[in-house]
Amino acid sequence: QNLVVDRIFSGIQPTGTPHLGNYLGAIQNWVTLQEECSSVLYSIMDMHSFTMPKEPAVLRQNILDTTAAVLACGIDPKKCYLFRQSLVPEHAELAWILGCLTNVPRLLRLPQWKMKRASQNNEGTVGLLTYPVLQAADILLYKSTHVPVGEDQVLHLELAQDIAQHFNKKYGEFFPVPKAILSTTKKIKSLRDPTVKMSKSDPQKLATVNIADTPDEIVLKFRKAVTDFTSEVTYDPAGRPGVSNLVSIHAAVTGLSIKEVLHQAAGLDTAHYKMVVAESVIQKFAPIRNEIKKLQEDKSHLIKVLEDGAEKAKELAAPIYQEIRRLVGF
Repeated sequence: QNLVVDRIFSGIQPTGTPHLGNYLGAIQNWVTLQEECSSVLYSIMDMHSFTMPKEPAVLRQNILDTTAAVLACGIDPKKCYLFRQSLVPEHAELAWILGCLTNVPRLLRLPQWKMKRASQNNEGTVGLLTYPVLQAADILLYKSTHVPVGEDQVLHLELAQDIAQHFNKKYGEFFPVPKAILSTTKKIKSLRDPTVKMSKSDPQKLATVNIADTPDEIVLKFRKAVTDFTSEVTYDPAGRPGVSNLVSIHAAVTGLSIKEVLHQAAGLDTAHYKMVVAESVIQKFAPIRNEIKKLQEDKSHLIKVLEDGAEKAKELAAPIYQEIRRLVGF
């Protein structure tokens, strides 16, 4: 008989309104998990976003926009803990303890460090190096048992697992070793370069569909989507990444299988098919877009949701953190 309460932890960086890839890869899954599991924590990761510092006013607005978006997508604060990371100081305090148990060479090997350091002129801040330790603290602070992750975060979860095991070996069995819940959605690729994933920071404006885009913007982005010189619609991610990305998006927003989507697309050329996909994306996001607009007008409501969530998260975190302090000798 397993008496460990399954607890799910996940977070989203406040980069403003999420894009199609964030929605299909993570947020859609969050909505399902809050229905299925009794203890679910979703954090707006403002401390993580600080690894690439923004103007204070921009950061504050991004936090509210991201919150409005996840609520509009169906995250319900009555069914989960939705809170802002920096309002629960135990995240940072535990990160310090765990950082003192983590060796530097291990962090230097993580691919994100190598990639992102390049974007900071190869200087790289301490925060950029140690944010995976903060991620481990985010998860372990609540004794979380499961973490929904995309492929690109698997190595960071492995670090959290190793840190948990290392702590348990040193201080006695305390943390459950968190397991991954892998997203089933194929990585959504950039509409301008189907070899890279869709990203908020893509300099090409037409590459990324945001969930608050107008129907006209969505149509334009899909019309300009890079495909190839074959007009038939097929699914072959290695050979035809552009068209296959459209098929993946179409399947994900309609909830149909790849096979069903291809059946629907039989006889269409890629130019017409792009408009079919654009239309299915517009339909999916129309109600969400309206809801985001409504929520953005009520700033104080958004702030209150995050503060109330943080109060609840603190109640969960405080006794666990007190026990950690006692174990390590503070």
